[in-house]
Amino acid sequence: MRRTPVIAGNWKMYKTKDDALAFIYAVNLEVPEFEKVETVICAPSIFLRDLVKREGENLKIGAQNMHYLDEGAYTGEVSAPMLRSYGVDYVVIGHSERRAYYNETDESVNLKAIQAIKYDLTPIVCCGESLEIREAGTTNDFVKQQVIKAYQNIPAEDVLKTIIAYEPIWAIGTGRTATPEQANETIQAIREVIKSLYGEKISEQLRILYGGSVNPKNVDSLIAMPDIDGALVGGASLDPTSYLTLVKAALKK
Repeated sequence: MRRTPVIAGNWKMYKTKDDALAFIYAVNLEVPEFEKVETVICAPSIFLRDLVKREGENLKIGAQNMHYLDEGAYTGEVSAPMLRSYGVDYVVIGHSERRAYYNETDESVNLKAIQAIKYDLTPIVCCGESLEIREAGTTNDFVKQQVIKAYQNIPAEDVLKTIIAYEPIWAIGTGRTATPEQANETIQAIREVIKSLYGEKISEQLRILYGGSVNPKNVDSLIAMPDIDGALVGGASLDPTSYLTLVKAALKK
């Protein structure tokens, strides 16, 4: 069974409006059919309206974060209804930088994932360990617990509306990358968790991405791994040529 690969760019806090539009114009007509590779750009919220208006048939736009409530007195936050009203299709949930700098917890990740599904947004649910946990040899146990907590109260019929991104914290933006074998091993463990919660059929269909210093030089070896279904990419997604190289690598999956 082929799981449609996903290449999701996470721009973080980079680019101006002109930079963002120039990128979209450069890649719009170059990305493959969406049924072959899901190509997504997760941009700062201030750019979302402009990007959605200019997205082509085969490119989708995502947000980098959202609140778990419909509305309220939460200055600076963005809600799922707001994102849907702009035509946004994806949202990154629980990125390690959100956890580290903005007090994201496993509990808030769960609430946000549920909220995203409610509003027909595809949550890209992030998990991953620190270097200390990796060196202690407890990576799989740690990540399993993150996934179990993230999927609390999500019914089986909604699981395939989500995507998981495994991002070892020690590999994000550092130039260090988990070896393809390390990444695949942990993603296999994640798939086993989903199997224990929802059964084998769902676990075999759920897309699980790798993230952490993915670039044009290492993407082929990562994508070649049987359990890796694509990538959530930071720096290498900022340049149109680099991004398209990653997308073309996913076509080989």
